[in-house]
Amino acid sequence: MDIRELRYFAAVFEERNLTAAAKRCFISQPSISTAITNLEAELGTTLFVRHKKGVAPTASAEQFHAIARRIIDETDAAKNLFRTSPSRHGLTLGLMRTLDRPRIISLLRPLTGDPDIALRLVGADEQADARIISKSMMEAGEHFVPLWSERYVAALPPSHPLTLKERLRPVDFEGVAMIDRCHCEQNEFFRRHAKPRRPAAIAESEDWAMALVAAGVGVAIVPEGVARAHPDVVVRDIEVRLKRDVGLAYDARRPVSDVLKSFIARLQKRGPREGRNKGVAEPTRISRR
Repeated sequence: MDIRELRYFAAVFEERNLTAAAKRCFISQPSISTAITNLEAELGTTLFVRHKKGVAPTASAEQFHAIARRIIDETDAAKNLFRTSPSRHGLTLGLMRTLDRPRIISLLRPLTGDPDIALRLVGADEQADARIISKSMMEAGEHFVPLWSERYVAALPPSHPLTLKERLRPVDFEGVAMIDRCHCEQNEFFRRHAKPRRPAAIAESEDWAMALVAAGVGVAIVPEGVARAHPDVVVRDIEVRLKRDVGLAYDARRPVSDVLKSFIARLQKRGPREGRNKGVAEPTRISRR
């Protein structure tokens, strides 16, 4: 067992997909598969179960991930212990508030792991070198590097009657207690597809909205990545096409720093994804709002 195998394991565990993990580690898929097989043989247990959309971690993988993550982090800390940098390169990123944690961790880890980069995070409406936002939030003169596309789903309390249905229609939400979020997507859903309603609560963050759903206060319409990150709620598809495209937006009219260029190149090599899968797209630009 070596540190590379642990890094490959962590990538597969976090990406839930061998191809995505291989891209993240800049190696081939057969190489990462071999590393996982060797690790399983050395540990004497199965770490992942394959399915048509990727892989699912076993209970052994869940237990081993915390240990592997600690070893990786301590190794990186040891490497940086005596390293000094005469000048760190600053990078300020604006983040919209409805991003799910697993994807943000995966995106930012290369930046936070580089001792030469001084990363600063601000809100999506604050001054920044670049912003990770929905495409609908683009401003004039910005380039847009697609990262992923995801649909909206219904997050339900585990004991809610609507969990008995596999798919939900807009009419199913009539008379249902809803959790509003301080963002526009859910309002857009009801404006276009369902009757006006009085919310049972208004949440200022995604975690708070999911906590209220889990507590049984009501139902929320949220991005799929947000819902899937909370195992204590039930997720159901909605029979309307409602999705968002998330990407990195930056002002093409201003000089782009070397550290931002490097980050953009990494994102473009990684490629955008459709939901949990990846796709292929080119950067876009908007000339007016």
